[in-house]
Amino acid sequence: MVNLVEAQKPLLYSLMKRAGVVPYTLEIEPGTKMNFWVPKETLKKKSGTGKPTKPDKPTKPAIVLIHGFAAEGIVTWQFQVGALSKKYSVYIPDLLFFGGSYSDNSDRSPAFQANCVVKGLRILGVDKFVPVGFSYGGMVAFKIAEAYPDMVRAMVVSGSILAMTDTISETNLKRLGFSSSKDLLLPTSVKGLKALFTIAVHKPLWFPKRMFKDFIEVMFNNRKERAELLEAVVVSNKDATIPHFPRKIHLLWGESDQIFDLQLAKNMKDQLGEKATIESIKKAGHLVQLERPCVYNRRLKTFLASIDSEDKTLQ
Repeated sequence: MVNLVEAQKPLLYSLMKRAGVVPYTLEIEPGTKMNFWVPKETLKKKSGTGKPTKPDKPTKPAIVLIHGFAAEGIVTWQFQVGALSKKYSVYIPDLLFFGGSYSDNSDRSPAFQANCVVKGLRILGVDKFVPVGFSYGGMVAFKIAEAYPDMVRAMVVSGSILAMTDTISETNLKRLGFSSSKDLLLPTSVKGLKALFTIAVHKPLWFPKRMFKDFIEVMFNNRKERAELLEAVVVSNKDATIPHFPRKIHLLWGESDQIFDLQLAKNMKDQLGEKATIESIKKAGHLVQLERPCVYNRRLKTFLASIDSEDKTLQ
């Protein structure tokens, strides 16, 4: 029987290519490969071989869209690519153990994911960019901004936190009615996936049972490694620190986010200081960029335009 989710991938890939991005796999280090969706104008084919040469540097300001835990890059950001690609060079990495990216390195930390993303971007000729991180991808984005401040022009984060401390993890799981992050984010049954989907959106839509079953088969692979990623996210309360971020950080939130609620985002804004701003989007939950893409894209582009304007003023 045809997997309905798998069957839709060729259509999605075709739409992404029309929107201006194509897949490109990089060797980050021996034993580690990462898939990126990159601006197609940066890949020129060698005459006679049909194979792309080393990617050119981006011709427009670079935006890096970093996905969350439930799906690979272009599934998460499918409604943002077309809205951004005319004015920006859009890069979408598949984090390790998502979308064909993998590593034999035992490090499962968000910091290692961040290092791999930046190494990949450097190979792709990107030296300055704005990371836009969603959920787990937001934690990776924070690590990028902390470790590579000279490369980050500004940052946008949705539905995420600086660090998943013991307290935040335990409080959130208890509030949501789950015993572990693995039970919440790595469902093995249709019932479990429906529960996650209900929590992640403002207003759940009806999908046939088979669609949920097919989604589990396609999107929740590499279970052992992903469980290890979840374990590596949690840090002890005593080890949690608030780094200094010299660039602007915009928190773009779903008003009805149940996983990382709006109050948590407001508290984080206060912790981050005067460089941080916050906006909330009504009738949107955790999956804000998928539920209200037009509003999300408009708010995102407004922030990006303000960063572009400031950079031009400083030149």
